[in-house]
Amino acid sequence: MGSDRSRTRERPAWLRRLAQGAGRFAGRVSRPLVDRFRASLQLRVVSSTLIASTILVLIFSFVVAGSVTSGLLDERQETAIEETQNAANRAAAQLGTFTSASDNTLPATMQRIVDELGQDPVFSPYIMLRTAEGDVTKTHPISGGAEPSAALQETVGEGKVATQYGEFAIDGDEETMPYLVVGSYIDLNFGYEIYAFYPLESQQEAISLLRTNLALAGVALVLLLGVIAALVTRLVVTPVREAARTSQRLAAGLLHERMEVRGSDDLARLAGSFNLMAENLQSQIRRLEEMSMMQRRFTSDVSHELRTPLTTIRMAADLLYDNRDDFDAVTKRSAELLQHEIDRFEDLLQELLEISRFDSGFASLEVEAVDVGRIAEDVVEGLASLADECGVEVDVAKPDRRVIAEVDPRRVHRILRNLVSNAIEHAEGRPVAITVAESETAVAVAVRDHGVGLKPGHADRVFDRFWRADPSRNRKTGGTGLGLAISLEDAKLHSGTLQATGEAGEGTLFVLTLPLQSGNRVINSPIPLRLERTKEAPHATQD
Repeated sequence: MGSDRSRTRERPAWLRRLAQGAGRFAGRVSRPLVDRFRASLQLRVVSSTLIASTILVLIFSFVVAGSVTSGLLDERQETAIEETQNAANRAAAQLGTFTSASDNTLPATMQRIVDELGQDPVFSPYIMLRTAEGDVTKTHPISGGAEPSAALQETVGEGKVATQYGEFAIDGDEETMPYLVVGSYIDLNFGYEIYAFYPLESQQEAISLLRTNLALAGVALVLLLGVIAALVTRLVVTPVREAARTSQRLAAGLLHERMEVRGSDDLARLAGSFNLMAENLQSQIRRLEEMSMMQRRFTSDVSHELRTPLTTIRMAADLLYDNRDDFDAVTKRSAELLQHEIDRFEDLLQELLEISRFDSGFASLEVEAVDVGRIAEDVVEGLASLADECGVEVDVAKPDRRVIAEVDPRRVHRILRNLVSNAIEHAEGRPVAITVAESETAVAVAVRDHGVGLKPGHADRVFDRFWRADPSRNRKTGGTGLGLAISLEDAKLHSGTLQATGEAGEGTLFVLTLPLQSGNRVINSPIPLRLERTKEAPHATQD
């Protein structure tokens, strides 16, 4: 009893698994066809043409076959009614002398009448004659199952001419054939009913032949339309495919690729317009490349040329700064401002030189096996004065054991310094969290602040050169807009990644991911780039 209930409970699960397996198999089988259908314009056009033409041919075939069938049957019915009425008149001429259905000679006369009518090629070969009392006489050999329907007999008994279509087995055949039965009433001294069975074999053969011809013609027409649609769409799709392939080559950097122009039709004009667009695009790209090269050369040249006068200015400024106590208050303040601005100018010049090295491809790594967590702590210690000035608490979370990675410590220190200083500046007094994590192949450092955050779309632009989210914001260090751009290049030089995300009012998250071994590439970061919402962080109090 219990096992039966268990099988009853398990059966739906088996059925569900079977249905799921069948669905997955059907999906695997149909997926290539669906993908092919979606990817091929020609296939969609040919398929649509075949479907539409098939529907139209079916409708046309049904209409034509129905019209011809109706015409043949109507014509046969009119002829059969006329012949049956003539047979009724001929039978009436011989039955008019009988005054009673009980006359002993009536059955023989009725049999002779139906035999004569059946042998006469003018009339139906199968005749049935019956009296109003129900005496029936049939042409030999009508089998006993060939009887008019009760409805037909009732209609004819009312003195009307009526017809009926049916299938009967006559002449002893086991296979039934279609017949048209026509009944007519003979009004004499007492009533007679005559029924004629007209075979419709010839009409059926004609209708079958018509349907076969329509089917063959329909299939041939659909195939012909499919071939025509394939040829026509091929003429249109081939230039489109060529344009797609050419555009893909252009996108891959092969700017010399062009389409072949054939003739002077619309497709040829399309190819000509495409080639003209490609030429304009190539010329514009070349101009941009030349301008970019000139800009990079200009930046590099200016950066190098400014180093010599800056060195002289630095020497004079250092002399004035060292002797500032001997000056009056105004001159002393001027010497301090001069020293500060020269420091900023040197930082900007150093960043421009670093950018020029990246652009020229001369940047290289000096790899060492170092503790990334210790670098993060050194950065926080170096920015302690800035954090105190901004009233920001900086917290570092790292694993208990050392996180050793083969990196350039100078460049990693520069990346983290840029990230942490930016986080402190934009934290608006809220805490900044630095997290160090590692996986089997990579190490990641996340810098999270809870300050102003980033507006939609700004996360993709923070690494652009000279870009600032808010140029009017008061800044403690006065950045140049190149720090994050240099940090991104430093990360790429390590075959690593530097990503950012943020929301307005929720803060910003930067994630630096580097491979543990030099020469490897980063696949997954140990720290996901996900800005988790937190409760309102308390403002740090300024001293």
